[in-house]
Amino acid sequence: MRIQLFCLGLIALAIPSSLIDASAQDALKSKAVEAMREAAGYYVENVASHGGYVYHYSLDLKQRWGEGVATDDQIWIQPPGTPTVGMALLEAYAATRDAFYLDAATAAAGAVAYGQLKSGGWTNCVDLNPSGERRADYRNGKGRGKNNSSLDDGQTQSALRFLVLADLANRFRNTQIHQSAITGLDALLAAQFPNGGFPQVWTGPVSDQPIKPANYPEYDWRTEGRVKNYWDMYTLNDNVTGYVADLLIDAHRVYRDDRYLDALRRLGDFLVLAQMPMPQPGWAQQYNYDMQPIWARKFEPPGVSGDETQEVLQTLMRIAHVTGDDKYLEPIPAAAKWLRGSLLPDGRIARYYELQTNRPLYMKRRGDVYELSYDDSDLPSHYGWKTESQLAQLGKQFQRARGGLAPEPEASPRDLAKQAQQIIGALDAQRRWVSTFDGQRLVGQAKMPLGTPYLSSAIFSQNLSVLAAYVKSQSR
Repeated sequence: MRIQLFCLGLIALAIPSSLIDASAQDALKSKAVEAMREAAGYYVENVASHGGYVYHYSLDLKQRWGEGVATDDQIWIQPPGTPTVGMALLEAYAATRDAFYLDAATAAAGAVAYGQLKSGGWTNCVDLNPSGERRADYRNGKGRGKNNSSLDDGQTQSALRFLVLADLANRFRNTQIHQSAITGLDALLAAQFPNGGFPQVWTGPVSDQPIKPANYPEYDWRTEGRVKNYWDMYTLNDNVTGYVADLLIDAHRVYRDDRYLDALRRLGDFLVLAQMPMPQPGWAQQYNYDMQPIWARKFEPPGVSGDETQEVLQTLMRIAHVTGDDKYLEPIPAAAKWLRGSLLPDGRIARYYELQTNRPLYMKRRGDVYELSYDDSDLPSHYGWKTESQLAQLGKQFQRARGGLAPEPEASPRDLAKQAQQIIGALDAQRRWVSTFDGQRLVGQAKMPLGTPYLSSAIFSQNLSVLAAYVKSQSR
């Protein structure tokens, strides 16, 4: 017996570790493919409504939340709604070539196309009930009401990017998806100002405006210069330009139309123009046509924004990489230096810094009244007044960009394998990824007691995308 065991041991020692690793990876890949299909099967067959999705669901699926309570006929466009889920399904299709994912993504794209406005874009919600309270002036003639195409929070950008990618996956054969994508892209290009910037909202082509560099207002911005229709003016708030850049990059890659690359360059030119002069070479959330920071909502004062500045730096690096033009990298060192010098004592970055003084600027709330303050001890909880510093990551990305290198992949194969194991293990008996409300503010602000279990489109999409990335990494 000892001899037999010893021989078996020698045989085991003779097997290369790479073969053992390969066998384990094959097994994990098979489990990942199975988990993807089971989880997506549950979500598509039980959660989807009209092919689309909202943000959150109760486990019994009787309650649905987007920006507030949603009906069975309402789907959400704003991330992490239908386009977010749809793009994860497309990633799963690319990794597995399982037609189930393409069919589900195509159904989601059809629901998105239904909600395209006559102005060419989207608002945050689509109401598929012709008499529904949230219906809008849809291009298909089945709605009525407002016609405000919005770039806020990635609404139109995510819808269009999903449709562009779904059009590609369907080999441009689905007429509804193709026409909706091209119509939306044409409307987006018509909404780009001469200086390359975009409004937050449009209903038609924008007006011509003079091209000027960013500058500080000479009036008392605290009490003067408020603009009611700030959404008509140049907007960076909530990564508007980053979402637009990603859309234009994908549109050019898919359709090979140089109009989208030209629009991307013009967007980069706008971001260069919009950098504030010294002593605060960052970016604001909103600008008027004179390129001065302006008020938006009553709790969004003019100021140089730490959050938007970090987003702009990432966007400029993506534009530089795609266009091959290093001029889009030139604003970055000064902005990064300003950010480093503006860090809060806890290492975070304030959302707002007062114009020229650079003091962190906050708001106090008394009922519906907001007052400017330098005191951060009692901040309203509905808004992100501080953000985590990304300077370390931005520095690494900048070094690669300056060397002409593509951005590093977000995760290595080893990291993807570890994440895949955790994600597979997190599936419950019904093949769902169940979240538990821990008190953190949810997108859409769903109201539920602490400890309440729920389903999240964001978590589903994220997990499906990671598994798809892992499977794809093992197929090369």
